[in-house]
Amino acid sequence: MERKQSIDAFGATALVAFSALLGFNQVVIKVVNEGLQPVFWAGLRSAGAALVLALWMTARGRPPRILPGTLWAGLLIGAVFSVEFVFLFLALDLTTVTRSSVIFYSMPVWLALAGHVLLPGERITPRKAAGLALAFAGVAWAIVDRGGPGGEASLAGDLCALGAAVAWAGIALCARATPLNRVAPEMQLFWQVAVSAPVLLALSPLFGPFLRDLAPVHLWGLGFQTVVIVSFGFVAWLWLLARYPAAGVASFSFLTPVFGVGLGWALLGERVGPAILGSLALVAAGLVLINRPRRGQVPQKV
Repeated sequence: MERKQSIDAFGATALVAFSALLGFNQVVIKVVNEGLQPVFWAGLRSAGAALVLALWMTARGRPPRILPGTLWAGLLIGAVFSVEFVFLFLALDLTTVTRSSVIFYSMPVWLALAGHVLLPGERITPRKAAGLALAFAGVAWAIVDRGGPGGEASLAGDLCALGAAVAWAGIALCARATPLNRVAPEMQLFWQVAVSAPVLLALSPLFGPFLRDLAPVHLWGLGFQTVVIVSFGFVAWLWLLARYPAAGVASFSFLTPVFGVGLGWALLGERVGPAILGSLALVAAGLVLINRPRRGQVPQKV
């Protein structure tokens, strides 16, 4: 694969489209939660994605296999993936897409803080520190503001979204700081869905009846999540990350909460007040500063 030294027009278009897809993903989860219990259908999604990924990898002549020394790391990343989606799906059951998008997509904040301690070469510079401060202020503002009587604010939901963001950062750390950094991206994803499927399904009876007001739209949403988002959306993201400079790819992350807030308002009629817009602006500005490459930084060739 040809490695690009900068984001070209195709890459920019693909990254904007992927950010919009992730924003829409939050709306889909919110809608499907009306028909299926969140943890149960998160487990169904992982099981379906594991099957689709296994078939796709086998068809490409690279079937899933455990490399020596990666078993514990694979189990760990799958467990953290389970935690992330328990929190995220519960968050979208308890609070709005607009609020969860601002809080959940603060993940680079927590990854930068952890990377400063755990990852060589990931020290927090003054610019990153400013970005962290802005994004942290935005998250705090979103959680503290309860949205008024017309909002659907839920402290439990907001904290679940925050827990999901921290767990997502944990997944990135597992992928970079464990023996999984030696395996292909699709195998990293396979570990996540294959381990999380039985874990989530085993936990699901603790969260109430499996079925709510089930309708065909909820099953379509489950299929969309399984095939488009998890199986191929995440693989496409990993492909973009392998083709383009990581800093350039990461810089587009600020668009995802923007799309999430916009789609929550447009498709679900959620209230978007000054506090949400202000916290969104702070988080987006912080993410730009955190992910902006250093001046004169030359992308590595692989």
